Amino acid sequence: MVDLFERYTDLDDVAQRLAEGDAGERRVAILELADSGDPGAVRLLAAAMADPDAGVRRQAAVALGEFDGLEAASALAIALLDVDSGVAAAAADSAAELKDVDAAAPLLPLVSHERPFVRASALRALRELRNEASLKPALAALADKDPDVRVEAVGTVGYLKDRTSLAALIAAAADAEPRVRRASVGALTFVRDEAVVATVLQRLSDADWSVREAAAEAASFLSEQPAVGAALIAALDDEYWQVRLKATRGLGRLKVRASLRKIASQLDHAEANLRKESATALGEIGDASVVPFLEPALNDPDPDVRKTARWALSRLTE
Repeated sequence: MVDLFERYTDLDDVAQRLAEGDAGERRVAILELADSGDPGAVRLLAAAMADPDAGVRRQAAVALGEFDGLEAASALAIALLDVDSGVAAAAADSAAELKDVDAAAPLLPLVSHERPFVRASALRALRELRNEASLKPALAALADKDPDVRVEAVGTVGYLKDRTSLAALIAAAADAEPRVRRASVGALTFVRDEAVVATVLQRLSDADWSVREAAAEAASFLSEQPAVGAALIAALDDEYWQVRLKATRGLGRLKVRASLRKIASQLDHAEANLRKESATALGEIGDASVVPFLEPALNDPDPDVRKTARWALSRLTE
C-alpha cells in the first residue's frame, strides 16, 4: 500500500496504479491527483468515474472539486448521473465549486433530466457560473413540480440579475413552498423596483417565519421610503426573535428614528443575539435619547452585548 502522506506528482505512475491497484490503493491515487494541481489530472479523474468501486468514484468526484473548466465540468456532469447516491452527491458539491463560465455547457442539458436531484444539482452549479445561457432553462424550471428544483432555479435566475426575470421572481415569491418564497425574496434585492418593494413587504406577513425573516433582511436593501421603515417597525412585534433581529438590523441600517423606543425595549429580551443587534441599531441610528436604555446593557450577562453597548454609547456620547 502506498503511504497516504507520500506525495506523487508523476501522472504516469498514478495512472498505472489506478489501472492495476486494489480499490484502497486506487483511492489513495485519487487523493494524490487532487493534491497535484496538475491540469492533466482531470483526464485521469474523469476516467476514474468508470471505476467499478463506488468509493473510488466518490473520491474522484470529490477530487474534481479541486479543478475547474470544461473538462472537469463534463466529468462531473457524468458523475451526477451515477447510480450510487454518494457519488452523485459528491459530484453535486464539486460542481457547485466550478467558476469558469464556459463550464456551463455540459450542465445545461441536465436541467431537463428526468431525475429531480440531477435537475436541482445542475441548477445549483449553474447559479455560481452566472452564464447567460442558463437563464431560459432556469426560468422554465421555476414551474418544476419538485420544490428543490424550484429553489435552485430561483438562485440561478437571481444570480444573473436580469431585469427581464423580475416578473417571474415576483411570481415565485408566492410559491406554495416556503423555501421557494424565501429564496425568491432574497433574489429580488438586485433591483429597486416598486413592484419588488411591494412584494417584499407583503412577505413580511407570510405564514412562514423563515420567509418573514428573509423579507425583513431584504427590505432595507430595497428602499428608504417610509413604508419600508413602517413595515420593519411592525415586524418588531413578530413572535419569532429571528424576524425581529433582521428587522432591527434593517432599521439601524436605514436609521429609522421612529423605531428607537421599540428597539430599546428589546435590550431586555432573553435572546442575546437580539440584544446585541438592538444595541448595534441604537448606535447606528445615533440618537442620544436612548443612552439611559443602553447604560444598563453595560452589565449584560453576555460579553458581546456588553461590548456592543460600549461601542454604541461611545458613538452617542462623543
